[in-house]
Amino acid sequence: QVQLVESGGGSVQPGGSLRLSCVTSGFSSAYYAIGWFRQAPGKRRQGVSCMIRNENGAHYDDSVKGRFTMSRDNPKNTVYLQMNNLKPEDTAVYYCATVQSKYPCLDSYGMDYWGNGTLVTVSS
Repeated sequence: QVQLVESGGGSVQPGGSLRLSCVTSGFSSAYYAIGWFRQAPGKRRQGVSCMIRNENGAHYDDSVKGRFTMSRDNPKNTVYLQMNNLKPEDTAVYYCATVQSKYPCLDSYGMDYWGNGTLVTVSS
């Protein structure tokens, strides 16, 4: 049974930092890509960052470039999202998700498995 479990959300002031974690388990075959997505109240789910398994580096939405960094620890089956210089507009529930087949990894509609999310609130 595939599981993705996010943690690390919380409340911070503008300019603050948080690090999110996503632990994955239960995959019978390797996923193609893993990504971080977010959904603010009343808004569509948005791709934030993603990594393709056999590639180095990560892809980012323009809204977070230079502030967020995605990384992975393969032995721990964990991916991270380091979020710096947080802004009120970053407030959302953050999810990690995976896709098994080749697909644009910042596009939420094609993702196969999702975690339950972790809430990030940025407010003064």
